[in-house]
Amino acid sequence: MSSSPLSKKRRLSGTETKTGSHCSSSNSVRTDLSHTPANGMAKNGNDAEIDEGLYSRQLYVLGHEAMKRMQNSNVLISGMRGLGVEIAKNVILGGVRSVTIHDEGVAEWRDLSSQFYLREEDLGKNRAEVSQARLAELNSYVPVTGYTGPLTEDYLTKFQVVVLTNSTLDEQQTLGEFCHSKGIKLIVADTRGLFGQLFCDFGEEMIVYDTNGEQPLSAMISMITKDSAGVVTCLDEARHGFESGDYVTFTEIQGMTELNGCKPVEIKVLGPYTFSICDTSGFTDYIRGGIVSQVKIMISFPQMKSLSSSLAEPEFLMTDFAKMEFPGQMHLGFQAIHAFQKKHGHLPAPWSQADGEELLALAKDVNSAQTGSAKVEQLNESLIKKMSYVAAGDLAPVNAFFGGLAAQEVMKACTGKFMPIMQWLYFDALECLAEEEGFMLTEEECAPKNCRYDGQIAVFGTKMQDLLAKQRYFLVGAGAIGCELLKNFAMIGLAAGEGEVIVTDMDTIEKSNLNRQFLFRPWDVTKMKSDTAAAAVKLMNPAIKITGHQNRVGPDTERIYDDDFFESLDGVANALDNVDARMYMDRRCVYYRKPLLESGTLGTKGNVQVVIPFLTESYSSSQDPPEKSIPICTLKNFPNAIEHTLQWARDEFEGLFKQPPENAMQYLTDPKFMERTLKLPGAQPAEVLEALYKSLVTDCPQNWADCVAWARNHWQCQYSNNIRQLLHNFPPDQLTSSGAPFWSGPKRCPHPLEFSTTNELHMDYVVAAANLFAQTYGLQGSTDRAGVIKILQDVKVPPFTPRSGVKIHVSDQELQNNNSSIDDTKLEELKAMLPSPESFQFKLTSIDFEKDDDTNFHMDFIVAASNLRAENYDIPPTDRHKSKLIAGKIIPAIATTTAAVVGLVCLELFKIIKGHKKLESYKNGFMNLALPFFAFSEPIAAPKHKYYEIDWTLWDRFEVTGLQPNGEEMTLRQFLDYFKNEHKLEITMLSQGVSMLYSFFMPAAKLKERLDLPMTEIVTKVSKKKLGKHVKALVFELCCNDLSDEDVEVPYVRYTIR
Repeated sequence: MSSSPLSKKRRLSGTETKTGSHCSSSNSVRTDLSHTPANGMAKNGNDAEIDEGLYSRQLYVLGHEAMKRMQNSNVLISGMRGLGVEIAKNVILGGVRSVTIHDEGVAEWRDLSSQFYLREEDLGKNRAEVSQARLAELNSYVPVTGYTGPLTEDYLTKFQVVVLTNSTLDEQQTLGEFCHSKGIKLIVADTRGLFGQLFCDFGEEMIVYDTNGEQPLSAMISMITKDSAGVVTCLDEARHGFESGDYVTFTEIQGMTELNGCKPVEIKVLGPYTFSICDTSGFTDYIRGGIVSQVKIMISFPQMKSLSSSLAEPEFLMTDFAKMEFPGQMHLGFQAIHAFQKKHGHLPAPWSQADGEELLALAKDVNSAQTGSAKVEQLNESLIKKMSYVAAGDLAPVNAFFGGLAAQEVMKACTGKFMPIMQWLYFDALECLAEEEGFMLTEEECAPKNCRYDGQIAVFGTKMQDLLAKQRYFLVGAGAIGCELLKNFAMIGLAAGEGEVIVTDMDTIEKSNLNRQFLFRPWDVTKMKSDTAAAAVKLMNPAIKITGHQNRVGPDTERIYDDDFFESLDGVANALDNVDARMYMDRRCVYYRKPLLESGTLGTKGNVQVVIPFLTESYSSSQDPPEKSIPICTLKNFPNAIEHTLQWARDEFEGLFKQPPENAMQYLTDPKFMERTLKLPGAQPAEVLEALYKSLVTDCPQNWADCVAWARNHWQCQYSNNIRQLLHNFPPDQLTSSGAPFWSGPKRCPHPLEFSTTNELHMDYVVAAANLFAQTYGLQGSTDRAGVIKILQDVKVPPFTPRSGVKIHVSDQELQNNNSSIDDTKLEELKAMLPSPESFQFKLTSIDFEKDDDTNFHMDFIVAASNLRAENYDIPPTDRHKSKLIAGKIIPAIATTTAAVVGLVCLELFKIIKGHKKLESYKNGFMNLALPFFAFSEPIAAPKHKYYEIDWTLWDRFEVTGLQPNGEEMTLRQFLDYFKNEHKLEITMLSQGVSMLYSFFMPAAKLKERLDLPMTEIVTKVSKKKLGKHVKALVFELCCNDLSDEDVEVPYVRYTIR
């Protein structure tokens, strides 16, 4: 998804930087910076090493260059109430040079509803002083200073970015003018109950180095025309994905070589496989091949206006397209609230009608005083009054949302990475209020009670607080989203009375978690996530009742999370990192009819989905398209991208250090292993037995030198011999049956490598492979390179001659058609050659891939194996950092997105607890903070189905009680009759899980045997599993015909047995 602001202008240069290209200079781009804007993007002064162990997941979002620029920025955050501390937390986790937190005020009761680093004993103390030590613990690389004096102009000059969160409008304007004149980047953030405001002024000139953070695209070329605007056609394997206005460059073109290495050229997209470029009419004729690659270019962001100028002529970034007129109204409403506060010295009283009328009058005055585009024709009186009613409120979820957004803007200001907000952003969550039109709370219900929830009571009243305290919620996962949810739960008072939060996570804390799972500290590494997180939020709100579990959710734990457990819950919140677990929890919530809060993040992208029983579809109702897999033949013989060589290296790792030791140990310890292996299809039995023979006989090492010799010979096999065999089968000049070159398009012609002990990469491979091989046999490894080189001098590498008659598959289709099986005599020979399990002395250990430990040789092996194969095929190699991302399937993550997403989740939680019944009250949300882009929509209603005149959805089912009044259980015959008589449905097939219990085509003898058996007996007989004592009911799936013998879709059956 992309958003291309119309005001965006690109920096073009009139000078050519490379020869060999006649592309007109008006289409090319300058990618250097001739000067540095004041106070901002100076070259990094402290070229400190970036701690990749800590910042790993964030580096995949921002990149090393942006992180270095961020480490050069001093940030001031003024106002340490709930919003200020949220921004500070995210910025400190991000890793700027320093953070100064400023506040001249003291902690009050109303602050505790969202300021998670203030405690009751801190009341009356300065907020910045109290928060400083707790914020400083978040990141040892970021010094955090508290400041309690006035914000003078002289003081502000120390900072590159200033954030104001609790300032008067006069102060915002005065400081805003000063910052604008000095090139200091300014962010103003403010929340009032269910309303929020964000303003950015990044000065006269802001350089954006990367607008969206996406990986540059590339595509293979099949044709380029000679024309005034040459047309490039890409191979039709996949759409190119470019957009008009993108810049590209070319490599490996045969024929039209003028384009190779040319300066970035602007393109115009003509279709999914075509685009036009510059004038190619004077170039050489195109012959074949070539790769087109997108180039990220810096752009000069349009001049931003100062706060005073922008107040009169505002530019809004829309957050909710269903409320197009709201930003303009809130723009005036926030100014009216400032005017009210200036006049009275306090905010409008919660739900006071008199103050509401006065605020409306002030808003009218503000509007009539406008001369610019900020003036609106008609004030939305109901909206302005609601702003007055909740202005004294302070809600943790709204602060979390705005805290995430504002902190991301701080990072943009420091780094030039991603597009800034232009310039005002407004947001409201009015749907959290009661659904009835005109509903009013009383002033008495919402007046301060001198308790920690005063900021929330101001918005929702005391009854809501009582409801929150009684909730019993199940939180699945205590990672990044889990930590943020727990913080919000503690702040809003969820389960702070009779209720309980149960959080489960089977993981322990790792160093890379500390960058965004903010409840954990360096001294917590290796502890259990759930217990540590539970203890951390108890400090934030001692009243919260929370229990930590270490269980994985799934069929294996249904004895713990059984009917009684789920029936006692009010709802479930997912904080998971994989689709399978999400779908499992979704199925449980549908079965037990519990609301589910679902969310996820990917870098700067985030989404929220709310699942409400009998109202919305479920999480599983819609699915993303499956990830595109790499064809086997591409991996084995024809890679053309680094992703292919990295996947090949991962497969190598599994096939050398995981699978063989596993199979060998099963052979040695499990008497049934051989029987199972011989039943495998095709050539698999022979492959497994051959690998076993290698592991236990031919390759079995006696010492470290044997491991080095094995690694050297394996190197020879993979990077020289196999490539020579491939070129023997398909020589470089080979033609296809149609006369075209075989090695063209996606097929890159490889070349064999020559081993050398002076080549670092060759030695990296041997050392890593030998150490991993030694580990699998329990032998001592070594990192002494000189010693390894000495051993290598004595290693005999057998000569290799390519053989004729070796079959190499060119396509996966060819591979499938050739599923040859091996004759039994060959298998018997292999079996006879294996040593008997009793005679073998070694214990083999299989190795599970672990990407985050830099001392275990896993990533050393992957990087070396992948880059050597890339060298075979002339694919540009990649560094360890990118290799870890792709091979480790790492999900890029950053604290800002997580905080913002969870803020939205908890707004939906308010609605669930208030018992909202209308679909339009709920909001599913999607955001991409990089663009920035926001989209909200009402959830999709549960799809309706019908049999006879009965409507049903996924939330409906047939309830059948298995035990009859006489105490006996229903038989299959009675079950079939029950549906025929009660529902006029003839069951044609009946199943439970994967077990078929009944079908109309069942053999007569089997049917006769089953008809008079009780249902549970049939289930245990067919599934060969006993029913656990925790099982209260079974789920049956039905295929039915109606009276007219037509097939009809019907709900499932919940068959109660206890």
